[in-house]
Amino acid sequence: MRWLCVLFALCVWMSSPAQSDDLCMRQNYEGADYTVCRIDVLQSDLRLFLYDDRVRPWGHFATLDDALFEQGLKLAFAMNAGMYHADRAPVGHYIEDHVEIMRVVPTPGPGNFGLLPNGVLCFGAGYFDVIETFRYLRDIPACRYATQSGPMLVIDGALHPRFLVDSTSRLIRNGVGVSRDGLTGYFAISDDIVTFHQFGRMFRDHLKVDNALFLDGRTSRLHAPGMGRSDFGRWMGPIVGAVVPLDRP
Repeated sequence: MRWLCVLFALCVWMSSPAQSDDLCMRQNYEGADYTVCRIDVLQSDLRLFLYDDRVRPWGHFATLDDALFEQGLKLAFAMNAGMYHADRAPVGHYIEDHVEIMRVVPTPGPGNFGLLPNGVLCFGAGYFDVIETFRYLRDIPACRYATQSGPMLVIDGALHPRFLVDSTSRLIRNGVGVSRDGLTGYFAISDDIVTFHQFGRMFRDHLKVDNALFLDGRTSRLHAPGMGRSDFGRWMGPIVGAVVPLDRP
């Protein structure tokens, strides 16, 4: 039944006009639509999720939300959180509740992940940062949660040097950035197909972040129940989500 509710919510969202809740908001920048979810670092219970108790990937937002329901909790927001292999194991560095599941991968390689510089999303109680991978390795922080992805979208206020203004590669994309004071995390997904250069500009020039990280493209999905939205598709690997009590609106 909960799976039917998810599909119904997605259909409602697809047929509805731009809308927002307290957490996520539809925004337009340079003619492209985005949904941006703003996380208060000091107030939010933000977590990464990969496997259930039987070491099976959660795979879908609804599967994870069902398990949280049994604990009196629910997802206020969630998004796919990094690239993964066919078995849903993370391609790069991954830490969940202080447990390292995958080491840092510092080397260049094929695909978007290996388009250096890439980076690491690192967060825990009261802290949240997006860190370029080599900088992360020079001074490894005590992350409660971490996920590595790539490429970086914005590095110290500059767009990734390999991004092309006239690129023809346009996809739905999602990523994460951090405010300059470190107190706000921005998770964004494009609702229109965009280039890397467009997506990076949105983070840098619209959201005013100095560091932002690409999370994925073809598998980009968002769970924003306050907007009546829960994207459905093939199984995901890592998921990032903000958890709240069931009785919270």
